[in-house]
Amino acid sequence: MKAMKQARLIALTTLLLASPALALAQNRVEITADQTVMNDSAREVTFTGDVIVIHPNVTVWAPKVVASYGEGGTTDIKTFVATGGNVRLKTDEQDATGEHAVYTPGDQLLRLTGNVVVNNASGTVNATELVVNLATNVSTFTSGGGGRVTGVFTSQ
Repeated sequence: MKAMKQARLIALTTLLLASPALALAQNRVEITADQTVMNDSAREVTFTGDVIVIHPNVTVWAPKVVASYGEGGTTDIKTFVATGGNVRLKTDEQDATGEHAVYTPGDQLLRLTGNVVVNNASGTVNATELVVNLATNVSTFTSGGGGRVTGVFTSQ
């Protein structure tokens, strides 16, 4: 029984992180955390303690990452949530930080919220929320509470 649960955990981890959330093609993904708990009754896997997700296209750092899945089991990922107030997403081209990140495979939207800062070679953007539509490659920055989206850019 224990071996079966371990196999399911490995399968879930592989399917979760090799999903379109992080790339269009399946690739090897490594996750390290201080603790990993699979809760079948809640349909979720929780990674806690200096979580690092390494994927060929993006590296994610967070204090906590929770993957929720539906009735279809590990092939039916509903959400991938990174929390803890210090969430970082880094690609070859940019580095983004915020307090909370949610990816929903159903609509291919990645939301980074809470003091969002995105840095790349051309500048820096600050906002309350960043929504990236992975299907269309459109990024939308918004700011709430009467604030404004700000950016500082370097011209060529």
